[in-house]
Amino acid sequence: MSSVVAPAKQSDTMGPKEVELILVKEQNGVQFTSSTLINQPQTNSDTEERETWAKKIDFLLSVIGFAVDLANVWRFPYLCYKNGGGAFLVPYLFFMLIAGMPLFYMELALGQYNREGAAGVWKICPIFKGVGFTVILISLYVGFYYNVIISWALFYLFSSFTGNLPWEHCNNTWNSLNCSDLFNSSNLNETQRTTPAAEYFERGVLHLHESQGINDLGLPRWQLTSCLVVVIVVLYFSLWKGVKTSGKVVWITATMPYMVLTVLLLRGVTLPGAIDGIKAYLSVDFLRLCEASVWIDAATQICFSLGVGFGVLIAFSSYNKFSNNCYRDAIITSSINSLTSFFSGFVIFSFLGYMSQKHKVALEEVATDGPGLVFIIYPEAIATLPGSSIWAVIFFIMLLTLGIDSAMGGMESVITGLIDEFKFLHKHRELFTLFIVLSTFLISLFCVTNGGIYVFTLLDHFAAGTSILFGVLIEAIGIAWFYGKAALAFMSRNSDFVLVPKYNIDCACMDWVLGKVVGSNGCGASVGEERFMDLDFVDDAVIFAESMEALIRAIERLSEESECLGL
Repeated sequence: MSSVVAPAKQSDTMGPKEVELILVKEQNGVQFTSSTLINQPQTNSDTEERETWAKKIDFLLSVIGFAVDLANVWRFPYLCYKNGGGAFLVPYLFFMLIAGMPLFYMELALGQYNREGAAGVWKICPIFKGVGFTVILISLYVGFYYNVIISWALFYLFSSFTGNLPWEHCNNTWNSLNCSDLFNSSNLNETQRTTPAAEYFERGVLHLHESQGINDLGLPRWQLTSCLVVVIVVLYFSLWKGVKTSGKVVWITATMPYMVLTVLLLRGVTLPGAIDGIKAYLSVDFLRLCEASVWIDAATQICFSLGVGFGVLIAFSSYNKFSNNCYRDAIITSSINSLTSFFSGFVIFSFLGYMSQKHKVALEEVATDGPGLVFIIYPEAIATLPGSSIWAVIFFIMLLTLGIDSAMGGMESVITGLIDEFKFLHKHRELFTLFIVLSTFLISLFCVTNGGIYVFTLLDHFAAGTSILFGVLIEAIGIAWFYGKAALAFMSRNSDFVLVPKYNIDCACMDWVLGKVVGSNGCGASVGEERFMDLDFVDDAVIFAESMEALIRAIERLSEESECLGL
């Protein structure tokens, strides 16, 4: 048994500390370490102690609620179907293991150790502080239009409390001559025919027909504006007291979707054609794995579905207790997110199979992704069921809860990141929260005009596309190459007593990537003949193009090294 003492840097509010790493045991090639605080963190009398989650489950539900959002329902099932069915799970799980989980864990570790928001954590490497402000800006940017989606769902929910759903027929004032009832045949050409559900969304909700383009927005529509006000009020009172209030709200918003998805699945599998839809969802076409687009879709979906790069995970974990096992949290929450995406596919495709059989068309003609799936296709399917109003209420409640907790996460990232950076805002959190949510409301008003869908599309296209990918890439480079992977591993396990497995193979991978940037023994600090391995699970985020030959050479080189890396 050996030990090494190394200084660890932490936020000013916690005070400096040193940690003694102790090798506990080694079994089957896996090493376990613990750490003991030599100098307990001192609380500055001039600084208020940072609040923490009331319960561990509050944090887990908040992370799950943020990560499991509308995209899990409207994007993953369609991508799975489009890219070879069950074969799509191969690249999806591949990128989950080498990129998604490591990045997810990295952000949790950053926030928990430094106990600051997305900007403040970059005190560990100040040159990259701009990355922190970038992710805060992206979260704010997304809030401008994401709240609009929630207001659409709320509008649909209110419209569902009727005897006959307004998208069941073509007898409404907004319907055009091209509208064809679900149950009536029509002499219209197929290219001209539109469904009541499509016209309700485009003409009844958005009033798109009253706008000539983005240069003709018009005034905000009072119906959608009222729904947007309700959304903003809910967000404010969920966030104004910090994690004390948001931690209670997620007990409803994070659990409700699972109950609703289960109910909808039980109903969906009883519909005619549902089995055909599920078979199409799970059909395996391994030849699609030869197409680059399939792998690109998988990598992109991992990035967006886990929510890395928005600063939300950093903000949430900054309110954890310092000794919390964030490694375990990363495994649990990211796994639940992926399983939810897969599970929702059964719900969606059971109804799509039903619609395909009912309209006697191929499944490709009804399968789609994006808002069109949840605001046109799915409502159209619900309208054909007995008790359609009840099913519509259940479905749109699910959309509301999926959207609310994700919006809460985005706003918390902005609020925590800026409050931690500008300390004088700590005493005025309620007012600052009000300022942030009102700012998003005012910008969102452009999206609830007659031509608001053009603004919405513009924001959606540029807010969280390539900007997020570049943000995550630079974040990983800043941590792995500049701050140093060994320092990150030391930071991540610097807790009172948390056992974390460390695997030699990951260490070899990262040493090959980093080369001599952080030292020839970049794998970890060693004392005598015993080596303290880093928690290199996070390092896999930057080894996309590793070759097995290079890995073998790296492992052989590492086996000969025994120098100590100074942290």
